[in-house]
Amino acid sequence: MAKKAFAAIALAILATVAVPAAAFAAEGDYVPASSVSAPATVEPGEAVPVSFAAGSFVGDVTYTVTGEGPITLAIVKAAVVTESLTKPVASDGSSSITVEVPADAAGSYQVVARDSAGTVGTATFAVIAPDSGTAAGSGSGSSDGDLASTGYNAPMLAIWAAGGALLLGIALVVVLGIVRRQRATA
Repeated sequence: MAKKAFAAIALAILATVAVPAAAFAAEGDYVPASSVSAPATVEPGEAVPVSFAAGSFVGDVTYTVTGEGPITLAIVKAAVVTESLTKPVASDGSSSITVEVPADAAGSYQVVARDSAGTVGTATFAVIAPDSGTAAGSGSGSSDGDLASTGYNAPMLAIWAAGGALLLGIALVVVLGIVRRQRATA
């Protein structure tokens, strides 16, 4: 019985360690977020510059832009949700592109750049309509600009205390079971 429990615990620990390691097994390298320059939010109709710092890429870079509306890359205009463009990298390994967001755009756009060596860089921006100055809809809520709380707001100390009490209870049951078996065989 103890051997089976030990084997189950060992497998659980192994799975906990091995599964996150598999996430890093992807092919190619990634451009760090600190080397990517793009605005977080833009307004409809704006030209959005997305640039990757020196040393990010080698060879040609294929840009793929995915969004919720028609987009324009350089001189290629598309009325689809995803569009690609390939362009050479600068001599220092940097690259940039300008994404023209249509006037009726809304939602999130993602720019993915992949070079010939497999290095991948990503940038995401959201298209937000300019503030009209009037509130749409009605309802209750905070008007100070804070986001509504959508999670469980218990203090962390209470959560840790409850987890500790649960572990102590399990340990007590295990110890009482062991003592009962020892007394029964004595």
